[in-house]
Amino acid sequence: MRGDRPHISVLAGSIGEAFAGVHLRHFVDGTCGAGGHSRLVALQHPELERLIALDKDREALAIAKETLEQWRELVTYVHSDYRDLESVLESEGLATVDGVLLDLGVSSMQLDTPSRGFSFQHDGPLDMRMDQSSGLSAADIVNTWSEEELTQLFRMGEERCAKKCARAIVERRSVRPFSTTLDLAEVVRPHAFKRGKIHPATRLFQALRIEVNGELEGLKEVLGQIANCLSPGGRAAIISFHSLEDRLVKHFIKERAAKRAYGEVRNVDIIEITRKPITASEEEVRQNPRARSAKLRVFEKI
Repeated sequence: MRGDRPHISVLAGSIGEAFAGVHLRHFVDGTCGAGGHSRLVALQHPELERLIALDKDREALAIAKETLEQWRELVTYVHSDYRDLESVLESEGLATVDGVLLDLGVSSMQLDTPSRGFSFQHDGPLDMRMDQSSGLSAADIVNTWSEEELTQLFRMGEERCAKKCARAIVERRSVRPFSTTLDLAEVVRPHAFKRGKIHPATRLFQALRIEVNGELEGLKEVLGQIANCLSPGGRAAIISFHSLEDRLVKHFIKERAAKRAYGEVRNVDIIEITRKPITASEEEVRQNPRARSAKLRVFEKI
């Protein structure tokens, strides 16, 4: 079931600019979601011959098929994690592609669907799995991990009161295990760090989602694959919503594009297009508050 709000593609205008001037015959949307970014690319690039649409979420792919119906003869839908990029391209008979897009994190559609358990705005099962057919759920983690493990996880998510939150969770679950999003949010609310109007549980939920879906590990694995599979002149655009994600992308680009490292000349195969990350305008944030933390970085294969 999709959420009640319409899906709004983040930084749509900037994504259009990122691929402007690139001859996109073959394109990969590694996080297709509802298909909004892919639709934009298809509209702006009539030369498109193949569009490979990946997503771990089967429900999202079903909606994307509606969004991209106009280009059904060009699109191949693959239920897969973007960390499998090279193997997917090999199975599709493509050695290289001209463009790759990753829109990291969770979509508005997922957040607004209570049964997916991504948000504390609605009560729902404490799930958070993008691929609901496998893996640990958020409930599994909060009900079985030790206080130390939970503390480390929440610190990774940049929660300043990680230890207090972990202790509160362990104490409560000894009486009754967690099963719903609102239950968890209410238990950690008094203990999490307060940030203005932002709900205190925000960073904890984000850390849980990242862990449940192995997002940081997946991003580390796919960055090198993207650079390897791009054709000369091809570009990659990556949107992140968390400082840890953006830092990984930033460091990868700096390292791969660096001409010298430790006094030795290195092989350079990409160039950085965005010296600083592109962020949403005030107008976009007004229209789509979830764009507030979005950061876009772009690199090109040489």
